[in-house]
Amino acid sequence: MTERRDHFIGGQYVPPTSGEYFVSTNPANQEALYEAARGTAEDVDRAVRSAQQAFDNPLWRDLSQTKRGHLLRRLGDLIGENAEELARMETLDNGKLLREMRGQMATLPEYYRYYAGLADKVEGRVIPTSDRRVLNYTMREPLGVVGAITPWNSPLTLTTSKLAPALCVGNTMVIKPSEYTSATVLRLAELVMEAGFPEGVVNAVTGFGPEAGQALVDHPGLAKISFTGSTATGSRIASTTAGRFIGSTLELGGKSPNIVFDDADVANAAMGVVAGIFAAAGQTCIAGSRVFAQRGVYDELLERVSNRAQSIVVGDPLAEDTELGPLAFGDQRDKVAGYVDLGRSEGARVLTGGEATDGGLGGFFYQPTVLVDVTNDMRVVREEIFGPVAAVMPFDTEDEVVALANDTDYGLAAGVWTTGLARAHRMADRLDAGTIWVNTYRAMSPMSPRQGFKSSGVGVEHGQETLNEYTRLKSVWINTSEDPVADPFVMRS
Repeated sequence: MTERRDHFIGGQYVPPTSGEYFVSTNPANQEALYEAARGTAEDVDRAVRSAQQAFDNPLWRDLSQTKRGHLLRRLGDLIGENAEELARMETLDNGKLLREMRGQMATLPEYYRYYAGLADKVEGRVIPTSDRRVLNYTMREPLGVVGAITPWNSPLTLTTSKLAPALCVGNTMVIKPSEYTSATVLRLAELVMEAGFPEGVVNAVTGFGPEAGQALVDHPGLAKISFTGSTATGSRIASTTAGRFIGSTLELGGKSPNIVFDDADVANAAMGVVAGIFAAAGQTCIAGSRVFAQRGVYDELLERVSNRAQSIVVGDPLAEDTELGPLAFGDQRDKVAGYVDLGRSEGARVLTGGEATDGGLGGFFYQPTVLVDVTNDMRVVREEIFGPVAAVMPFDTEDEVVALANDTDYGLAAGVWTTGLARAHRMADRLDAGTIWVNTYRAMSPMSPRQGFKSSGVGVEHGQETLNEYTRLKSVWINTSEDPVADPFVMRS
């Protein structure tokens, strides 16, 4: 019998009120992994109530900021101690390379340690007033119960980007992981308890978006929603939260340009292009899916990228020599295949790849694909595919490529490859994206803030700046004078 995994509420595993479960499968071979609880509004309500009780509990509410930091540091240590288990769980759940997941798990503790160090450094300030007898100061305080809805492509990493800062400043949380990747988030909730956090501080309800996810967004007990996923879903969440006057942090889609100039080191740039679109099988919001190459290096770059695409080893993500695993589920592979077919109908030419495969395992694989003869107005270039598909286009001038790169609904990230220092700074200034990489791609750190522009989202993740996303500002005025308060209707000269 397939193992069952229940919700994690109030510090323990709790079966779903409906008694229903759904099957999570391994995308590399379509074998059943486990059954996860199918969450309903009743389950979400129980989790939110648990989180509210924990928020009001003196064990958490009155814990010093420094001690909160100690708990976060311990949680980071536990993730490190269980890194191999967590890496394998994520690989089995979403098909990403075990080598890549080991790398993610090795760096994940640093996020918790970073916010552990910030926990007792969240400060207000004293503001000068026109009356020296009146003291005015500010303070930042936690919001309350935060709802987090996280995606399937990097479950623990993208959950951590919300959980670590939220806990750092004293909030509690209810997490609804993707229905495709419930396992590691539930295991994380266990580790939270093992680290010493009070019961109910972190809760996880598994299930489907229209059921558990929507119930979480709609719950009146939430003070904030933090969501990572599609732009369409993010737009609906933004409308809901705006109507209830609560905050939302939304990390959404991207169609990021990766720009190679004539003066670039072409070999390095080609590897940057490959990393930008084929790493994680292109299933990342920051994928460099639009590649612009200046005429002088276009042919060489295209040859290098297509040759490397053809040599990428596609197969079992648990194998050490595999370089590209499956897409996370069947509908995602169908979506990618549909976009490539759409590109063909629009006039694009498939230089390499362009076909679905089972990877020899019966899974949801798609070949690394390079499209040429594309223009910036094609749907295959304008819409997020979320798969290993690069569209490569030539350009002539800096002004031209800036216009092309910015001609998109998205503004999450951009890459620039050049040896010109002045050009690097000009491009960083002119490109309309929240993250600009020069002569690298996909670099990130818990210390560096990330923000999407335009349809790529609202709010900040990572860095000190994100603490403002999970706190509210309070201004306090204290009259230090013991003189009688003047009658407001008596005119004073």
